[in-house]
Amino acid sequence: MFDKFRRRSPKLEHLDIGDYTPEEYEGCIVELQRVNRWLGDARALRTSLITEIKRLRLSSFSVLDVGAGSGELLRVIAEWSEKQGSRARLTGVELNARSARAISEQSVNVQIDAVRADAFSLPFADNQFDYVICSLFTHHFENDRAVEILRELSRVVRHELVVIDLHRHPVSYYFYTTIGKLFLHNRLIREDGALSILRGFKPRELADLAERAGLKQINVKRRFPYRLVLRAQKTNTVRLPVTPYWERGRPARILPETGSSLMHFRGTRSVRAGRRRSQ
Repeated sequence: MFDKFRRRSPKLEHLDIGDYTPEEYEGCIVELQRVNRWLGDARALRTSLITEIKRLRLSSFSVLDVGAGSGELLRVIAEWSEKQGSRARLTGVELNARSARAISEQSVNVQIDAVRADAFSLPFADNQFDYVICSLFTHHFENDRAVEILRELSRVVRHELVVIDLHRHPVSYYFYTTIGKLFLHNRLIREDGALSILRGFKPRELADLAERAGLKQINVKRRFPYRLVLRAQKTNTVRLPVTPYWERGRPARILPETGSSLMHFRGTRSVRAGRRRSQ
């Protein structure tokens, strides 16, 4: 019964494969936001990144969210910083065009830049952002690819990287599948959500990935309900600088749709898996 929890599931989710209709995806965007409000991503963010910014009493800071979905966590940061009277420069990265548009559509009252990009090759300079966050995203990748992503995130971050993901645990899985039958109507949320838990991590596994990526000051904590929060300092990865788009005199952009439909998602947050490179 519990063998399925001993190691990460290699099975791909519907959103990874792409076997869904546009109507299902639209419903997924709406229902996933509701699920995330119930299940605590915002709470995990407040007890990690926002607590750190508050402790340092920063009057201004920048945050990049890779696999930002519709930008819900960036809006949490924006609302908090406005109340504090601090200045936040917030950027959400998405590959999926629909999700990237959702960032702009649902952030009309706050300034959040939406950028379409590949998580394996971000169009930003080294050390460009004070903080980089990544929520419910890394579990969509096999371990070696997750390490590549962490290395790329550490390249563009100046201070600290925060990764929020699922704790692979029997209680979480059976609770979700039971509640899902009663309250979740969208097939993608109901079926992919359960599989996401099986693709999640044990605390030591997530820490091991961070170590392999060369991160420092690694700390993994459990957060209610069944979330893992990885906090780590950057490594000394170097790449040729890229001029930030906000310094080129151009507005934030959503790049045109390119490539195949084979993508990896964090729910509504997606970044190309790079599977073609490994084939």
